[in-house]
Amino acid sequence: MLALAYSGGKDSCLALYELERQGKEVACLLTTVWKEKGHTVAHEESLDVLTSQAERLGLPIHFIYTSVSTYREDFLHKLKKVKEEYDLKGMAFGDWFIEGHREWNSALAKEVGLEAYFPLWNPEANLLEELEAFLSLGFQAKIVKVDEEKISPEWIGRKLDTAFIEVLRQNPSLCPMGEHGEYHTTVLDGPIFKD
Repeated sequence: MLALAYSGGKDSCLALYELERQGKEVACLLTTVWKEKGHTVAHEESLDVLTSQAERLGLPIHFIYTSVSTYREDFLHKLKKVKEEYDLKGMAFGDWFIEGHREWNSALAKEVGLEAYFPLWNPEANLLEELEAFLSLGFQAKIVKVDEEKISPEWIGRKLDTAFIEVLRQNPSLCPMGEHGEYHTTVLDGPIFKD
């Protein structure tokens, strides 16, 4: 029984897909939210969007209200609670290749006695192919945030599609999955949703 760090974007949705494909049971979703702003940490998404996604996934979602100075402490506190509530054995993360993220998340899980899972772990060189596979699986996502120094803001609100993949292909300095903050998405539909 696992919890999944969940943003509502392509990586966490693809991580859920992969965990289900591997026969792992996900008990709940965990999402960090800025206390002051009331939206998600990474994507600045509204909680209504994530609540709706969780309902369509058939999974409970737990919000971790936090600040920059208390992020780790708040995450650990909530993780301990859901570990007991769901009798969790592990915590899954949608990270691809950044070793520092893996180390931080692994230490977090270990501190509460959970095994860390990284179902998407892959070399950066494979990520363009992984993004194409995401679309081939039937996922639909829209771009909700970009680093305007790297990607034109005209992409905000547009669907992640083959035209966007071509932009990434033409700019090899960009991580195809946006792991350096190049862009963020919200998933609209895909094979993991129950409706």
